[in-house]
Amino acid sequence: MSKYLRWDTAVGILLIAVFLTGSGTTEGFADTGNLSSALNDTAEIALIALPMTLLVVAGQVDLSVASMLGLSSALAGSLWDAGWTFEMIVPVCLLVGVLGGLLNGWLVTRIGLPPLAVTIGTLTLYRGLASVVLGDKAVADFPEAYGKWAASTETVPGTFIPYPIALFIVLAVIAAVLLHSTGFGRSLYAIGAQEDAAHFAGIRVKRIKLALFAVSGLVASFAGIVYTLRYGSARADNGLGLELTVIASVLLGGVDFNGGKGTLGGAVAGVLLIGMLNNVLTLNDISGEIQVIVTGLLLITSVLTPRVVAVLSERRHRRAAAVS
Repeated sequence: MSKYLRWDTAVGILLIAVFLTGSGTTEGFADTGNLSSALNDTAEIALIALPMTLLVVAGQVDLSVASMLGLSSALAGSLWDAGWTFEMIVPVCLLVGVLGGLLNGWLVTRIGLPPLAVTIGTLTLYRGLASVVLGDKAVADFPEAYGKWAASTETVPGTFIPYPIALFIVLAVIAAVLLHSTGFGRSLYAIGAQEDAAHFAGIRVKRIKLALFAVSGLVASFAGIVYTLRYGSARADNGLGLELTVIASVLLGGVDFNGGKGTLGGAVAGVLLIGMLNNVLTLNDISGEIQVIVTGLLLITSVLTPRVVAVLSERRHRRAAAVS
């Protein structure tokens, strides 16, 4: 991309274009009720995308997030069915999320396994544990007050913003400051760009990666609670395949899968773009299968396009050098 039009800026422009197109062509798209619902539909994806962005900037990835969401949901349902209060259930689910994230981080940092392989394995492990915990049944009848908090019908007074998205906005601001305005954020870019050089520069690479995986597990488990309350049902298969959308959103926002590049603003724009596209497709009676295909195509495009641009740029420089 040209230095005058960065990838994340282009995604922001595309987001505005999709919004204007949807407003002009799809009846009801721009209604505040629909916008509130569309935002809330992205709540879990948006929350998980925050630590995922930090991980990918550092050259890591966590594909187990959707399975941790499902495990958290299944555990919440099982404990609720056993008579626990919801105030007791939430800390337990969050603790399980942290432990799951620490397991991922330990296997990556201490055993030296690649994060892609580790989290593909724990993706299966956590989903299997969810099935063991809850089986194939569904648990409902969660406290109405909490259910209202997660529903799109309850919004921040005077706005159309649902409470989960309001929480996401607060966390996004904190994550943006952390990534772009602190030494910790600069350490993440250094690790993603060249891990060995970051280590010799005195950056505690293993400790930082372990912390990132722990936070990823924590947020994924919290997203599982939000998901359960929003749909009013705890199931072992909740969030199945959600990791694809999270990764697609982050990469679509311009975060380089190899690490060292990207912005949190771009990742947020990617989340909103995919959410808005899915909402427009839904309002036009396009099936969920087609929406999955669109997400997959966006994922391929977000990975392939920067590579093509880089190759073409390199060839252009070589030709210029040859001519000179």
